[in-house]
Amino acid sequence: MFYVYILQSLINQSYYIGSCNNIEKRLDTHNKRLVKSTKRYAPWKLVHQEEYKTSSEARKRESKIKSWKKRSAIRKLVEAL
Repeated sequence: MFYVYILQSLINQSYYIGSCNNIEKRLDTHNKRLVKSTKRYAPWKLVHQEEYKTSSEARKRESKIKSWKKRSAIRKLVEAL
Protein backbone atom coordinates (compact mmCIF):
# COMPACT_ATOMS: atom_id res chain seq x y z
CA MET A 1 0.00 0.00 0.00
CA PHE A 2 0.98 3.60 -0.57
CA TYR A 3 -0.05 6.62 1.43
CA VAL A 4 -0.53 10.34 1.13
CA TYR A 5 0.03 12.04 4.45
CA ILE A 6 -0.20 15.46 5.98
CA LEU A 7 2.04 16.42 8.85
CA GLN A 8 1.66 19.44 11.07
CA SER A 9 4.59 21.10 12.79
CA LEU A 10 4.38 21.36 16.56
CA ILE A 11 6.63 24.45 16.30
CA ASN A 12 4.64 26.72 13.96
CA GLN A 13 1.54 24.70 12.95
CA SER A 14 2.61 24.59 9.27
CA TYR A 15 1.65 21.63 7.08
CA TYR A 16 3.76 19.26 5.03
CA ILE A 17 2.23 16.97 2.40
CA GLY A 18 4.01 13.85 1.21
CA SER A 19 3.60 10.28 0.00
CA CYS A 20 5.33 7.04 0.95
CA ASN A 21 4.80 3.33 1.50
CA ASN A 22 5.54 3.30 5.26
CA ILE A 23 4.10 6.21 7.24
CA GLU A 24 5.61 5.29 10.61
CA LYS A 25 9.12 5.10 9.15
CA ARG A 26 8.64 8.31 7.16
CA LEU A 27 7.34 10.25 10.18
CA ASP A 28 10.37 9.03 12.12
CA THR A 29 12.74 10.36 9.44
CA HIS A 30 10.98 13.73 9.51
CA ASN A 31 11.18 13.94 13.30
CA LYS A 32 14.85 12.89 13.34
CA ARG A 33 15.47 15.91 11.08
CA LEU A 34 16.76 13.76 8.22
CA VAL A 35 14.52 15.46 5.62
CA LYS A 36 16.02 18.74 4.46
CA SER A 37 12.70 20.47 3.74
CA THR A 38 11.16 19.69 7.14
CA LYS A 39 14.01 19.58 9.65
CA ARG A 40 13.65 23.24 10.56
CA TYR A 41 10.12 22.78 11.92
CA ALA A 42 10.40 19.40 13.65
CA PRO A 43 8.80 17.82 15.57
CA TRP A 44 5.85 16.84 13.38
CA LYS A 45 2.60 15.04 14.07
CA LEU A 46 0.57 13.04 11.58
CA VAL A 47 -2.80 14.76 11.09
CA HIS A 48 -4.15 13.05 7.95
CA GLN A 49 -3.51 9.98 5.82
CA GLU A 50 -5.05 8.37 2.76
CA GLU A 51 -4.34 4.88 1.41
CA TYR A 52 -3.82 3.96 -2.27
CA LYS A 53 -3.03 0.76 -4.13
CA THR A 54 -0.31 2.25 -6.33
CA SER A 55 2.45 4.78 -5.96
CA SER A 56 1.11 6.59 -9.03
CA GLU A 57 -2.31 7.11 -7.44
CA ALA A 58 -0.74 8.39 -4.22
CA ARG A 59 1.54 10.81 -6.06
CA LYS A 60 -1.35 12.18 -8.12
CA ARG A 61 -3.31 12.86 -4.93
CA GLU A 62 -0.25 14.41 -3.28
CA SER A 63 0.16 16.76 -6.26
CA LYS A 64 -3.52 17.67 -6.14
CA ILE A 65 -3.38 18.62 -2.45
CA LYS A 66 -0.14 20.55 -2.97
CA SER A 67 -1.79 22.51 -5.78
CA TRP A 68 -4.37 23.96 -3.41
CA LYS A 69 -3.47 27.60 -2.93
CA LYS A 70 -5.21 28.19 0.36
CA ARG A 71 -4.10 26.77 3.67
CA SER A 72 -7.77 26.70 4.66
CA ALA A 73 -8.44 23.96 2.09
CA ILE A 74 -5.83 21.73 3.71
CA ARG A 75 -7.20 22.57 7.17
CA LYS A 76 -10.71 21.51 6.04
CA LEU A 77 -9.33 18.18 4.81
CA VAL A 78 -7.54 17.59 8.11
CA GLU A 79 -10.57 18.57 10.20
CA ALA A 80 -12.94 16.39 8.15
CA LEU A 81 -11.71 13.41 10.15
